[in-house]
Order: sequence, then C-alpha cells, then structure tokens
Amino acid sequence: MKLHQSTAQIFVPDAKPLAAALPRITHLGIGAHQDDLEFMAFHGILECFANAAKWFGGVTCTNGAGSSRTGVYASFTDAQMMAVRRTEQNNAAMVGQYGAMFQLDYPSSAIKSVTDPSLKNDLKEILAATQPEVVYTHNPADKHDTHIGVVIAALEAMRELPRDQRPKKVIGCEVWRNLDWLNDAEKVLMNVSGRDNLAAALNGVFDSQIAGGKRYDLATLGRRASNATFFESHATDAANQLIFGMDLTPVVADETKDIVDFVTDFIDRFNADVKAKLSKRLGKI
Repeated sequence: MKLHQSTAQIFVPDAKPLAAALPRITHLGIGAHQDDLEFMAFHGILECFANAAKWFGGVTCTNGAGSSRTGVYASFTDAQMMAVRRTEQNNAAMVGQYGAMFQLDYPSSAIKSVTDPSLKNDLKEILAATQPEVVYTHNPADKHDTHIGVVIAALEAMRELPRDQRPKKVIGCEVWRNLDWLNDAEKVLMNVSGRDNLAAALNGVFDSQIAGGKRYDLATLGRRASNATFFESHATDAANQLIFGMDLTPVVADETKDIVDFVTDFIDRFNADVKAKLSKRLGKI
C-alpha cells in the first residue's frame, strides 16, 4: 500500500503481517485527530473487543502538530507534539485491541483543501484493502473544519469504490457538535453501556490533551450519559451510555445523491418538527 505522506505509518498491535491484518477488519473508524476514534467510534471498538470474528481498524488523518499544549507539554515543539500524539494513538490501539492503526500524518491545511485529492485517495486504498462492513466517521454537521474535510474525503472515497466493496453501514458520529437535535426516528442509537472502565482507559491514554486543559475524558462520558438520560422522557433508561449517530449509508450507496442536500434535509426535518410542536400548542394548526 502506497500512502501519500512518506511519514505515514501502519501499526498492527498483534504484529500480524499486513496481508493478514487488513482483510480481517470488519469495523473501520476514520477520524481527523488522535483521540477522535476513541471518542466517536467507541461502539465499533466495543463490537470488536475480544471478539475473534470482528476486528476494529483505525485511521487518524492528521499529524497532531496543531495540538494544544500546556503544563508539562507547554514547551514542546510541533515535532515533539506530533511524536507524543502518534504514540498516544498507538497506545490506544493496543488497549482497544485494534486490528490495525493507520496514521496518515497530514497537516490540517491539506485536509481542508478543496483541490487536493490525496487524502481521499489514501482512504480509498485503505477501504479497498480492508473492505469493512461498518464505517464510523465524523458527522457532516460537525462544526470543526478539519472534521468536515475528513468526512467529505471519506464519503467521496467510499462512493468511488465498486458497489460490492462499499460498506453496508456508514455512521456519522458526534465530536465537535452532538446529534441530539436529530429527530429521534433518524438517530442511530449506539448503546455502549457497561464498559466505562474500557472507555476510561482509552480516553485516558491521551494525556497530552487532558493535561493540556481539555477534559475530553470526562466530557465524552458525560455526553453519552446525557444522551441516555434525555433520549426518552416517558420511560426509564434502557441504557446509561448512549452515542448518537447520523446514518450516512444512503449517500454512500447512491453516489448521485447530493451530500449537502442529504445533510441539510435532516436539519429541515428538525426545523419542521419544532414548528409543528409550537404551532400545535399555539393553536396555529
């Protein structure tokens, strides 16, 4: 496999040869930054953990150069920070028993470029080599520009694959904007209850960011708990840790669908639901 960045790496925690490691991947997470996979694709990690028939593969697209740094990391150069972030991500791959971990090492500027197809082509190669059944990536309503660059590259890569090689399920996940605003019937519900110990271990690996003043570990578990509690107002909780997703499968299965229209239609339906509830109460219906 020839990836565009000469510094890109593929790490296989159990040291299997790539020829054996990549085809076993059944669930693939494609994230922008080191730690995004553990925050947004924990459902896929859990599905595969200690399961000989299922394997999680991770793709981190950026190099970590722009990471925040305070405390013991305050004086770190970009090169030092990149090395720390790469090590943290590989450590998470070991804790989570990933089948393979790709670190593509792109600067964020390249991922946000609208003219550079390199990331899309790298992802297309990875997808063709792994042919996962399920893909987790960022949701296209995320507010982080680098996340948007990754999800668009991922969607375009999947849409260019032969139809029989495309994943059966593609889920856009929560990071820099949650998905509680999706109408309930349209939410992909991912129950990750009962494994807080594994979640804490994975999230806690990323010390450079937690020590840097962002308690992602607490916020991620808090969001999942909030999703579970506030999902249903008239029933006891069926889960105590719940991740919401946006189903992107239709836009991958049919490459003629306009991505912008597909995503904004979710927003329009949410808008219509709010209007209907208010209008009913105000006697306007």
